[in-house]
Amino acid sequence: MPIQEVDAAAATIEAIFQQQQLYHHQVGLSSARERIAKLKRLEDAVLRYRQQIRDAMWRDFHKPPLEVDLSEIYPVTSEIKFTIRHLRRWMRPRRVATPLVLFGGRSYVLYQSKGVVLIISPWNYPVNLTLGPLASAIAAGNTAILKPSENTPNTSAVMKQIIAETFDAREVALVEGGVETSQALLDLPFNHIFFTGAPEIGKIVMKAAAKHLASVTLELGGKSPTIIDETADLDKAAGRIAWAKFTNMGQTCVAPDYLFVHESRKEEFLDKLGQKLQEFYGTDARQTEDYARVVNRRHFQRIKGYMEEAFEQGATAAIGGQTDEAQAYIAPTVLTNVPMNSKMMAEEIFGPVLPVHTYHNLQEVIDLVNSKEKPLALYIYSNNRNNINFILKNTRAGGTCINHSVVHYGNPHLPFGGDNNSGIGKSHGWYGFEAFSNARAVYKQALPLPNAGDLLTAPFSRWKQKIVDLAIKWF
Repeated sequence: MPIQEVDAAAATIEAIFQQQQLYHHQVGLSSARERIAKLKRLEDAVLRYRQQIRDAMWRDFHKPPLEVDLSEIYPVTSEIKFTIRHLRRWMRPRRVATPLVLFGGRSYVLYQSKGVVLIISPWNYPVNLTLGPLASAIAAGNTAILKPSENTPNTSAVMKQIIAETFDAREVALVEGGVETSQALLDLPFNHIFFTGAPEIGKIVMKAAAKHLASVTLELGGKSPTIIDETADLDKAAGRIAWAKFTNMGQTCVAPDYLFVHESRKEEFLDKLGQKLQEFYGTDARQTEDYARVVNRRHFQRIKGYMEEAFEQGATAAIGGQTDEAQAYIAPTVLTNVPMNSKMMAEEIFGPVLPVHTYHNLQEVIDLVNSKEKPLALYIYSNNRNNINFILKNTRAGGTCINHSVVHYGNPHLPFGGDNNSGIGKSHGWYGFEAFSNARAVYKQALPLPNAGDLLTAPFSRWKQKIVDLAIKWF
């Protein structure tokens, strides 16, 4: 982009930001009814543009329409509905206890808007991961600027129409562009930044936020493991793992990244997994419209490079392995004998390739999982309560499903997010509202009685020391 265009884009972004900065106090004073009205307008717009979203995502990376409905439209509309049902209660001041030493007082927490927020979203679920966080930002009474990924330009263009038709730019605006646009946004003093993407970019976002002491929510990724023990129902495990891994062509932050199956069940599991994949996508997934494509050539080459290195080091394709660069196609692929020192096992795959390893002792798996960064998700397939509890107790992850995969994301009552390298902060439902709110502590001296603070002022005496000693011992 020419320098003049970059400067013009930066000036436009700064103008939008300044408008929102002037207006955010007014938005923060909005009532539950006013915020609910905004959320309903957003829901109506998403439904009105449903077919345009489907068409745009097909053009961007051949995402099947039903997958768009399930993983883009439904998560947004369900998040909005859930928020509308609970928002009045969330906005009420929350009474909390007051200790005896502050007798005569009352305490409560007041949830107030943070101000002007920035939402930077990725390409893999562009509608879901842009408009879902926006619903939480609106619920908390913020103004917001949205920056979707340049890798899905058709979808971004549709979302821009939705936002422009639904909101005044002083409240919500969407800006398109590449790295230069993101940098121009990150130079501004936002009150909160909500970022979804890769850990290495998350570090850049956090560094930029630190300049302005802005709070952050970082939804990152990582290598999410799956463990299948000797007691698991392999038929269900195979179907659920196949769905979770190969939906969206594996371009899902909580998709199973690599798998450990007990050595006694390996062959049976691979057979069942192959059967499920054939049921889902036929003998050649290239021929079905139910299987997406890699988003662009760069990501295609990255995944293919992982595969080629693994094959050179002795890995075997138990299922799939075929690629077609012209179509950005990689077949649903399951690899065995993948070396632990390969890129496939070091980097997040973010594609339709699943390395499968065997284990003899569960402690081996725990040690390997714990040798890596904390994952965004960890999945357990087992009917042995002791094994399940052992894995839960001895590992750390953002979230876990037992005898299923990915579906914890769809429960708005659960917090969603990672831990350290896989994320900071939580989202969805109440947790999303909380992320975009400042929990303001309020203490009110309700009765005209002296409390400890009134009694223990200078000059200090013996009896005051005795009161302090009693407080330290008993309160």
